[in-house]
Parts: sequence; structure tokens; C-alpha cells
Amino acid sequence: MSYFSHHVFFCTNQRDDGRQCCNQCGAQDARDYVKQRCKQLGISGVGKVRINNAGCLDRCESGPVIVIYPDETWYTYVDRQDLDEIIDRHLVAGQTVERLKIDHP
Repeated sequence: MSYFSHHVFFCTNQRDDGRQCCNQCGAQDARDYVKQRCKQLGISGVGKVRINNAGCLDRCESGPVIVIYPDETWYTYVDRQDLDEIIDRHLVAGQTVERLKIDHP
């Protein structure tokens, strides 16, 4: 069994050259919100969900982006309602949120 049931990586990359990056879209605040909400729901910790920052995930054009392992599911999001849907449906109920999913290249 894995140490965590799900490992969620938020791209919080900030580019200095002006090209689009996830942090321009509030990625750090989004990551902090999801981490707090997972703690409130009691789904974070060993054997459960782990929320992490990541450097560039090389999908900034689709951003902001997160990837959830071990499911290898990539999502984009716009607001807290999108993040809540990812938490409630994917992390809690085990269902993919198709409308927010980014397909593999």
C-alpha cells in the first residue's frame, strides 16, 4: 500500500520572463485552500491525501494545473468551486471530474 492514497501536486511555478505560468493564476492560494479544506474534512495525512507544491509541470498553457497520483489525472481549475469539486468528487468519492480534466498530450 502507498504511503498516501493520493498525492496532489499544484504547479506554483513563477516565470520571470512574462510567459504564462500557474502562479499568475493564484496557484499558491489555491494550494493553500485545498490543503486547509482536506485537513478540515479529515482526509489528509498518512494513508490519506497529501497536498504539495510543485515546480513547473510543463503544462502552463493549460494552467493553472494540478496532477493527482497515483491516478495520473491532470486538472485545471478556475475558482474554489472547481477545487471543491475536485476534492469532493475525486479525492473523496474516487470519480474523475471530466469537465476539469486535461488530456495527456
